[in-house]
Amino acid sequence: MKIRVLDSAQDGFGAELNKILAASAEPAPEVRNRVAEILATVRAEGDRALLDYTNRFDRRRAQIEDLVIGPDAARAAFAGLPEALRQALQTAADRIRSFHERQKSASWFYEDPEGILLGQQVTPLDRVGVYVPGGKADYPSSVLMNVIPAQVAGVGEIVMVMPAPDDRPSTVALAAAGMLGIEKIFSIGGAQAVGALAYGTELVPAVDKIVGPGGAYVAEAKRQVFGIVGIDMVAGPSEVVIVSDGSGEPDWTAMDLFAQAEHDEAARAILICTDKDFMDRVMASIVRLLPDMERASIIRASLERHGLMIRTGTLQEAAAIVNRLAPEHLELAVREPRDLLKEIRHAGAIFLGHYAAESLGDYCAGPNHVLPTARCARFSSPLGVYDFQKRSSVMHCDGEAAAKLAPIASTLARGEGLTAHARAAEYRLLRITPSPRSR
Repeated sequence: MKIRVLDSAQDGFGAELNKILAASAEPAPEVRNRVAEILATVRAEGDRALLDYTNRFDRRRAQIEDLVIGPDAARAAFAGLPEALRQALQTAADRIRSFHERQKSASWFYEDPEGILLGQQVTPLDRVGVYVPGGKADYPSSVLMNVIPAQVAGVGEIVMVMPAPDDRPSTVALAAAGMLGIEKIFSIGGAQAVGALAYGTELVPAVDKIVGPGGAYVAEAKRQVFGIVGIDMVAGPSEVVIVSDGSGEPDWTAMDLFAQAEHDEAARAILICTDKDFMDRVMASIVRLLPDMERASIIRASLERHGLMIRTGTLQEAAAIVNRLAPEHLELAVREPRDLLKEIRHAGAIFLGHYAAESLGDYCAGPNHVLPTARCARFSSPLGVYDFQKRSSVMHCDGEAAAKLAPIASTLARGEGLTAHARAAEYRLLRITPSPRSR
């Protein structure tokens, strides 16, 4: 087992870090081209193409009606879960809902000194599509994290798609949908599902926004339909950065690295540490614990291809590297995490202290686990209620107020050479004050 190790004090560290930062998350040309072909076919042929791709890619022999999962089936799946799992889902849902209720925006208005009413009207989206991934694992947590903020926002209708390879949909994910009361569920996945949600087919209604994670084809499909519909983000491989001052438990740190690496072989797990001895102990824990992991081959491949350990001289230096990496998940596993938090500007989700395992946030703490990847935390945020609300600016003015604004608008419009804009303002002014020509 070999994980790449860097030392910030060594010559060439900056150049090596720049190479890591420059690593492209762009899809391969063959993925882009194949996705474009799938989307174009679904747009042109609708349900016929949707069914053909579903049967071909998911190894099914379905008829079009088989792609519909009724709400009764979802509710039955929830009722059929073991009691402990039902309770865990409900508790997680309650915590996630409580957190997201605090994000909800409301409309606001005010009247300025000129008597002009200004404000912002906040309204929910009409219809949202939620993509629930499947294949390597079941993801009921993805259902909770994508659906609950939309429900809190007041979205009118939620349409869920989830692949069912070999005619086997995820029972637990379906159960989560049943618990949340989702009425429209389709057993479709991949780029063809994204196309159906974006363009609409006879079976699948077109939505206003698509959210939810998926593989490379799903991510690229979302990228290509953006503009026709909104999307949450184009998610890349999952990532975690752990900052340590050597005060933690090496086994805990190793397991937190594993927890990220087990997603898939492209996941990235990074340890930044000020204590070389602790780094060595973590490496020893990795070697000792890995053979007993159920997804050991995936973890090994992830750590060997993309894993990284960085030795730094100070925590301040570690924070500076974190801000350059802008990771999806960040664990501050140090003695005084709140002090170090003040130096962090770019991270999707931040976990403070030794007990705040990232996996708690993935499932049940309350904050959303749909997070910006590939350094997008520099400019974007976790999925939230605000992603399912839109804002319209509002203005109302009477003639007296318009008389105060019209000369300003006219002057600026004529300065830009847009005379129709200017005259539109001036016509209002003529109704309020006598025209200079009539004097």
